[in-house]
Amino acid sequence: MKSINSEAISGKTVIVRADFDVPVKDGVVEDSTRIEKTIPTLKLLLEKGNKLFIISHLGRPEGKDPAFSLKLTLPKLKELFAREVAFQEDLEKKAEGEVVLLENLRFWKAEEANDDLFAKKLASFGEVFVFDCFSVAHRSHASVVGIPKQLPSYAGIEISHEVEELSKIFKNPEHPLIAIIGGAKLETKLPAITNLAKVADKVLVGGKLMFEVENVELPQNVLVASDNVDGKDIGEESIETFAKEINSAKMIVWNGPMGVFEEEKYAVGTKKVAELVANSESYSLVGGGDTISALKEINMIEKINFVSVGGGAMLEFLEAKRLPGLEALGYYE
Repeated sequence: MKSINSEAISGKTVIVRADFDVPVKDGVVEDSTRIEKTIPTLKLLLEKGNKLFIISHLGRPEGKDPAFSLKLTLPKLKELFAREVAFQEDLEKKAEGEVVLLENLRFWKAEEANDDLFAKKLASFGEVFVFDCFSVAHRSHASVVGIPKQLPSYAGIEISHEVEELSKIFKNPEHPLIAIIGGAKLETKLPAITNLAKVADKVLVGGKLMFEVENVELPQNVLVASDNVDGKDIGEESIETFAKEINSAKMIVWNGPMGVFEEEKYAVGTKKVAELVANSESYSLVGGGDTISALKEINMIEKINFVSVGGGAMLEFLEAKRLPGLEALGYYE
């Protein structure tokens, strides 16, 4: 997988598939983490004398909806980037400027349909493609797998970092390695649980999953929460059991809350696990929106060694699936 860290890209117009899918409330960006993680790639490309054509998505709009316009991210992008950014609303004519941001890709149905003509049209706005959006690496969308068929393509700094860090779990991990999987949707989490059980000393399972796995045959090193609070959080006994495993760890990977984290009464398990992971002396990797929110709420996100913004892509990577976005960059060759 070729990366912009090692490749000489200069004097080009570079299309950057960025991750600006951030929470917006009342027209203002609430959490700019994903934008912040893209800035190093943008700055490096500009330092090498390139022009930038930035493409991204925001939310899941049904057609063109002003509430999901990437124009809402412009003030925050300009603040973090400290540069002027032109905005382009359609695909008719390229906007003038050293840095251009295109409107929300998902305003065009052809994006998620992976339409070839749409991918070619996007590719026509640049000479080189840089993919730096790990959160959609598991999607076969035009901006993920279509553009690389048209242009020389490279991995950005953030996605290279994501792959490097998550690969540590499977390539010479430190032991004891403890994996923690929570949340719901057994069909999406079970493959990750099973695959992690092959390399981890213990896989701890909480959240709604503790009920969903009741009739599933699991590997012997998978430890499912044994008690609960109103069926909405792991109980004290499970917290104690999990604490012993987490405190013994040399490496921890965590994705998914231990309960209905949105309700204070049922956030105890998640917050306690967050404290244990953050205060552990082990190497820690975490991902998933609620997991990150829990760590931020107790002001311990800075204690985590690596925070993945991948979400679903992180889970599929953990279950050893081939991610289309990485495949398009030649990662598996």
